[in-house]
Amino acid sequence: MKKRIAFIGAGVMGASIVRHLLQAGYEVVMFTRTKSKAEPLVKEGATWADSVGAAVVDSDFIFTMVGMPKDVEEIYFGEEGILSSGRKGQIVVDMTTSSPSLAKQIATAAEEKGISSIDAPVSGGDIGARNGTLSIMCGGDKQVFENILPILSVFGEQIIYQGGPGAGQHTKMANQIAIATNMIGVCEAIAYAQKAGLDPGVVLTSITSGAAGSWSLTNLAPRMLEEDFAPGFYVKHFLKDMDIALQEAELLNLDLPGLQMAREMYSELIKQGYGEKGTQVLYKRYEGQ
Repeated sequence: MKKRIAFIGAGVMGASIVRHLLQAGYEVVMFTRTKSKAEPLVKEGATWADSVGAAVVDSDFIFTMVGMPKDVEEIYFGEEGILSSGRKGQIVVDMTTSSPSLAKQIATAAEEKGISSIDAPVSGGDIGARNGTLSIMCGGDKQVFENILPILSVFGEQIIYQGGPGAGQHTKMANQIAIATNMIGVCEAIAYAQKAGLDPGVVLTSITSGAAGSWSLTNLAPRMLEEDFAPGFYVKHFLKDMDIALQEAELLNLDLPGLQMAREMYSELIKQGYGEKGTQVLYKRYEGQ
């Protein structure tokens, strides 16, 4: 018999993950702050819970995927949160991109209650979530990782154990650092092609298969050309990730000028009202030149 999974959060990626779990035959009970976000999934077979505690109490596994570290703190450490409502033997898996230090705090507090914890942020955006091909970066106890691997395999493709608590989040920071500066390069390549009088779509055909190839170039550059700025990953969340990475880098005495530049550019997009758009909206910075 398949185990019961509580899933907290139903954003752009979370909703697709829940669908994969349902299709794989898992019983999924959900809670989101905005119930309307969960209603389509309830129609597809998920069960609605009225609170985090109600979702957690009878579940074997608890997955969380929310927006900000403060949201993670609330659902784990709140009065009716996961750690106050959970029980010995459960496994909690936080898939939110959050701070490594918070992941370590959760792991320590969970262990005191006999609950196992894995930090498992993902990469791949809305496309990866829909296709079940997410890259999942995991930190925590290796045996616990092995125990949940069959579940992660339902919606992930590249699932790698990185080390102890917080290691998954550190790996995600490295991922976000690489994306931040790469996105600038993608935008500037398209802007240059257009300014030179080339057909940018044809240019993309050439450069995506060469040394310049990247996930962003293949998946987000075409959206830029179509003026499709719908979020696969929100600008506001990306800015949060860059802030975490810069804070962690400071603790490591590491200077990251490329990341700092990208952070400033995305901060301007927030000021212009693009926080709810996808990260590819950075291309607007180059339009009209």
